[in-house]
Amino acid sequence: MKNKSALLIIDVQSGMFPEEEPVYKGSILLHTIGNLITKAKKNDLPIIYIQHNGPTGHPLEVGTKGWTIHPEIAEESSIVIQKTTPDSFFQTELEKELTKRGITDLFFTGIQTDYCVDTTCRRAFSLGYNSTLVTDAHSTWDSGGLTAQQIINHHNKVLSSFAKLKASKDVEF
Repeated sequence: MKNKSALLIIDVQSGMFPEEEPVYKGSILLHTIGNLITKAKKNDLPIIYIQHNGPTGHPLEVGTKGWTIHPEIAEESSIVIQKTTPDSFFQTELEKELTKRGITDLFFTGIQTDYCVDTTCRRAFSLGYNSTLVTDAHSTWDSGGLTAQQIINHHNKVLSSFAKLKASKDVEF
């Protein structure tokens, strides 16, 4: 699987960590993704960052500090794919990049569980990729009467129809 795999890191950008309302367990998320990056690098796996391009005034507005990949996990030599919707494949270079590299197996991490991670995971399944959702490497915020942890738990269960589920400690590239 090694040569066919890639680590996808969706929307882990500085603007997702505002002091007044940071993403749920943000520092733990950064640490977990950092560990996965280390594993991926040791195994020569591509690390692909998905970077959301928000409009003017958005926390992820293009060119602002919030738009940058979070400095705790940024890797100079990694691939960065730009997107404008929750679907990391829609009108982006992601599928072209994966095809060029012969990648068939994707490991999903990132923000926001209930939007971009969910949508991209489902789309990857529809496109025929072998997908693994790293259950402790994605996060969100409380919403609609549900806690962030409830949303994460729910999506881990629902997305098991579209991806294998693995805790970060069990991920082997």
